[in-house]
Amino acid sequence: MHDESTPDATLPGPRLNRRRALQCLLWSGSGALWALRGGVPTLLGAIGEAQAASETFSFVQISDTHVGFNKAANPDTQATLQLAIDKVRALQPRPTLMLHTGDVSHLSKPEEFDTAAQLIGAAGLDTFYVPGEHDVLDADGGALWRQRYGRGTQGGGWYSFEQHGVHFIGLVNVLDFKPGGLGRLGSEQLDWLARDVKGLAASTPIVVFAHIPLWTIYADWGWGTDDAAQALALLRRFGSVTVLNGHIHQTLQKVEGQVSFHTAFSTAYPQPAPGSATNPGPLTVPAERLRSVLGIRDIRFAGGSAPRFDDLPLAQA
Repeated sequence: MHDESTPDATLPGPRLNRRRALQCLLWSGSGALWALRGGVPTLLGAIGEAQAASETFSFVQISDTHVGFNKAANPDTQATLQLAIDKVRALQPRPTLMLHTGDVSHLSKPEEFDTAAQLIGAAGLDTFYVPGEHDVLDADGGALWRQRYGRGTQGGGWYSFEQHGVHFIGLVNVLDFKPGGLGRLGSEQLDWLARDVKGLAASTPIVVFAHIPLWTIYADWGWGTDDAAQALALLRRFGSVTVLNGHIHQTLQKVEGQVSFHTAFSTAYPQPAPGSATNPGPLTVPAERLRSVLGIRDIRFAGGSAPRFDDLPLAQA
């Protein structure tokens, strides 16, 4: 499945053709600092001039840390994760929380989870997790994951919480995952989601986070979730829905009506652009370039001014 010999030319970069631009697919940095003004999450565009600076709320998304991976694409994923956490710690204003959208570990080993906990904990932020397929490789179908991260969750590990008037929903779409296959939420989780959002006002901002994308990016590689449309139908009445995913190790953005979809880069290694290689998997780039394609994105709002956002590659001082 993995092809580490994929040419560097497939690496996502700034060379977007007109067709990709019209599809609203944008390559960018590897993590994302999200800002909410008046309870509405956004990455792009201006915020109303009347909103006050005191309404600002920011949070960080990281993904696909793959602690334990040590192949040619990145022999030291702990080092790059540490650099990413250092970037998070340096952000001002300080984010309120952090979301991790899966594949904390590479092989679901206890020692990998231990190392990840130590490194990610150094950020000093409340961190909320959903599993990736690499986190549920144990014989009990994610039992170790749920022991560590699933306290208070429902079913296979899904849950929701409130923060600054925003309703966050953590979904699990990797429990039935097969290499090359699509993710799946399942009827039990969809029923729970319907109950979870039933009593919310339509004006409530919604942030959904899951590992595998909730929109089909490239079905041949399994980059999508086969019953995502059912989940999105339950969220259609809300005025602001932001969907955050990982899995594909690169950032794509898409907007459909009131729903914006965003995938995140890995802190461990890149993957090829959709359909540009024989298979997905770790993409080896020259060692001196690796840290320039991993990093975080910092987005800030101040007063009524337009948002400022900067990609912060790990290679930067």
